[in-house]
Amino acid sequence: MTDAIKDAVADETSGLTASQLEKLYENSLKEFNEGSIIEGTIVYIRPSDIMVDVGYKSEGVIPKSEFKKTEEFVIGDKIEVLLERLEDDNGMVVLSKQRAELQKNWEKILSDYNEGDLIEGVVEGRVKGGMLVDVGVEAFLPGSQIDLSPVKNPDDFIGEVVQVKIIKINLERRNIVVSRRELLEEQRREQKQHLLTEIEIGQVRIGKVKNITDFGAFIDLNGMDGLLHITDMSWGRINHPSEMVNIGDELEVTILDVDYEKERVSLGLKQQSDNPWQEIEAKFPMGHRVHGKVVNLMPYGAFIELEPGVEGLVHVSELSWTKRIARASDVLNLGDEVDAIVLSVNKDEKKISLGVRQIEENPWEIFANGHPIGSHVSGTVRNFTNYGAFLELEEGVDGMIHVSDMSWTRKINHPSEMLEKGQEVEAVVLEVDPSNQRISLGLKQAQPDPWSTIASKYAIGQLVEGKVAKLAQFGAFVELEAGIEGLVHISQISDHRVEKVKDVLNVGDEVKARIVKLDEVDRRIGLSIKAAELADDEFSLDDSMLEGLRPGEDLVDLGSAFDDAFGGMEGLEEWHPGDK
Repeated sequence: MTDAIKDAVADETSGLTASQLEKLYENSLKEFNEGSIIEGTIVYIRPSDIMVDVGYKSEGVIPKSEFKKTEEFVIGDKIEVLLERLEDDNGMVVLSKQRAELQKNWEKILSDYNEGDLIEGVVEGRVKGGMLVDVGVEAFLPGSQIDLSPVKNPDDFIGEVVQVKIIKINLERRNIVVSRRELLEEQRREQKQHLLTEIEIGQVRIGKVKNITDFGAFIDLNGMDGLLHITDMSWGRINHPSEMVNIGDELEVTILDVDYEKERVSLGLKQQSDNPWQEIEAKFPMGHRVHGKVVNLMPYGAFIELEPGVEGLVHVSELSWTKRIARASDVLNLGDEVDAIVLSVNKDEKKISLGVRQIEENPWEIFANGHPIGSHVSGTVRNFTNYGAFLELEEGVDGMIHVSDMSWTRKINHPSEMLEKGQEVEAVVLEVDPSNQRISLGLKQAQPDPWSTIASKYAIGQLVEGKVAKLAQFGAFVELEAGIEGLVHISQISDHRVEKVKDVLNVGDEVKARIVKLDEVDRRIGLSIKAAELADDEFSLDDSMLEGLRPGEDLVDLGSAFDDAFGGMEGLEEWHPGDK
């Protein structure tokens, strides 16, 4: 060592031995380049940092945060550090142990790995767009590359040791992009090919529920996904797959079908148990009384669970004998326990029809047994239709009076012509059909038929008196007695030619006439006012008197005649549509 150098360092090295001074001199001859990795010696350890001597004129201080928690050092240990700066503002060497390790690791990765290689690392934490993985240096793992499916909570991976595939190395920016998904996809392809070589229809395999849709669930068979359709989950009815399975559940499933070309697998869960419909007809014969729970309500009926996997339908029409139920939910609730009778069983279509009302005796049969045909009943007019009136005979039991059975003598176009709602009437039972819940009643049958005595009261040529009841274009209807009318054809009104009936006759006129036709079967009477002018001994029936009274022509009608008569009534020309 020269005297000049020794004098220069004397102040800073006072107290050192000659050998220490000699070594210091030798170190001073080293090349110190910023950015290079050099070896240093730990000379002092403090609570927050460690002082390291690299042989330069001053020591460097490294924060303890750059040391791993598991690392333990003592004074005198050798460590590699990166020389960041020769001097800071205080004249101290700036060193970094962490950057030295990163640089060495980066150089190692560049020498040992290429894009496409696999590498192992620890997930350190989240950053925008993904995760950081420590593979020796920090590598970026994009969020889309973490797993095969989107990850709901990436933080679950923090601290995990993962194997990833290097997909991009950027030398300029010194960063690495890795993918765990590509590795998993490659593994899954291999597993899938292996699975397809050994999978067979009928096998039972364990899988995990991966995804749930409205139509079923996808099951991970450790290599490929299989579809467990909703119809193959249970022998019974389920509204949604989530009623049977949850994501993450492990299930034993049966291989139902394998499409090797499209690489699709169909799975079944219900096949793990016996088909409850196999002996269904023996279990639930027709007429058998059953007990079950309401598991589903539809507007048209209620589904009753008879046993796991077996349901029967009670149609709304089978809920009550007498009540008119619009929706099953009007009388039943989910969870209700009910008794019912088996009405029919269809094993092939897996359908059972049930009836709740059959638990009680049919009130229509009770009525039929107590009211034979021809018996008299009384009831209240409840409702009208165009073709008849409904009579409430007892609670929930109605009978219908057709318009044709309302009057012996009149044609009734609407039941309101004879009856009023709420009116108490007496009728005769004409027919009872318990199976179709129909009772036919007759109103006129409760009264004597005036035509039954016509032959004894009237005869051809007999002179009669009556009152004009209706006018028609072809003649006039004359009431001979209550409910009995005869028709005077326009040709038999006068010896003189009559152009219009209303020119000669008016409703309410009292007239005399002779009977020229009497038809008990068709309930028709033909009259002639002209013939009434003849003496009894002068009268003789001839064809001219029967003009307009031929078979098939209206004589009395007693029904359609009233409609025809409408056209000949006075004041018709003043009537307008919409008038009432």
